[in-house]
Amino acid sequence: MLAVLLLPASTWLTWITRLRPVDDRIGPIPTALGDGWPLSTPDAEGFDRQALVAATRRLMDRPLNVHSVVIERHGRLVLEMYQGGRDRSVYSLLSTRRSFGPTTLHDVRSVGKTVTSLLYGVALAQGRVPAPDATLDRSLPHLGGVASENARRIRVRDLLDMSSGLEWTEGEPGLNDELRLFWRRDVPAYVLDRRMSAAPGTTFNYNGGGTALLAQLITDGTGQSLDRFANDRLFAPIGITQWSWVQDVHGRPMAFNGLRLRPRDLLKFGRLTLADGRWNGRQLVPAEWIRDSWAPGLPTGVADFGYHAQWWSGTVHRHGHPITWHAAFGNGGQRLFVVPELDLAVATTAGAYDELPTATAVNQFIGEVVDTVRH
Repeated sequence: MLAVLLLPASTWLTWITRLRPVDDRIGPIPTALGDGWPLSTPDAEGFDRQALVAATRRLMDRPLNVHSVVIERHGRLVLEMYQGGRDRSVYSLLSTRRSFGPTTLHDVRSVGKTVTSLLYGVALAQGRVPAPDATLDRSLPHLGGVASENARRIRVRDLLDMSSGLEWTEGEPGLNDELRLFWRRDVPAYVLDRRMSAAPGTTFNYNGGGTALLAQLITDGTGQSLDRFANDRLFAPIGITQWSWVQDVHGRPMAFNGLRLRPRDLLKFGRLTLADGRWNGRQLVPAEWIRDSWAPGLPTGVADFGYHAQWWSGTVHRHGHPITWHAAFGNGGQRLFVVPELDLAVATTAGAYDELPTATAVNQFIGEVVDTVRH
């Protein structure tokens, strides 16, 4: 008993929050906001409504600190559910309880990596950035020493696939290599001036530094900051008007972290990609870029998940038939799943940073949603 009483205050706060009755839950009926989402019902879009709602409530009832679930099919919003919970900013150790709803921005963490990939495809179509098979040395000529040697070996494609071969530590609690990007002025030198642990293009190793380099190539090529280019070429055209992108100490949006979106706007990237890069008939992202991004990727060592062009992929089974999903992942339970075979997209947000049970649960949730599709 004494050991329990001596637990840290943060642990007591977490327990108290999780035991607190849910009094601020919203949904599951979607809210009409006039933000570009046609509304429908699960039944009309081929779901077993009762099963879909029950699966969503099971996820949100569990002590996992899930804040939202938003689901669309065939371009129509069929379900959204929100609830309050503890949350903290990307560089804070302190969390506070917050309420969440259809108009509340949520930190989507590394989902920004996938958005950066989409932006790279847009800039590539404009001829503003190097082709995927180009090496980095010509685009980053100021490098010297080990960084210069690595730049001659690493291709843009290796950054996209997180297969640069560079030693890099990310995804662990504490001051890892990704968090140090927040202070570094010369990002290319910081990322590339390190030992090679594998040949480029051969081995997956999660590396947000590669995403930061992709963002720099976009900025250098377009003459715009990443967030301005994103707004002009992607966000505004699909009706995303409420958003923010946290900057580092040098005023640069952190491509690898810190994007904040409403969950239903996060879901728009699912519909955009399912529509081969078109929104309301306008081609925003090249269709061939999306098709290439969803090609089979390198094995990651996590379940059957693969990784390619800043997208995760995996499979679920429906009636014994394997169905492929593609996804953007963010620490804490941030997810965007797209299932092309079913024309389906699912988004979740949560505040369970560095907590494996929530990551596992939201990864499994896409299978539960697929199970509720009747036709």
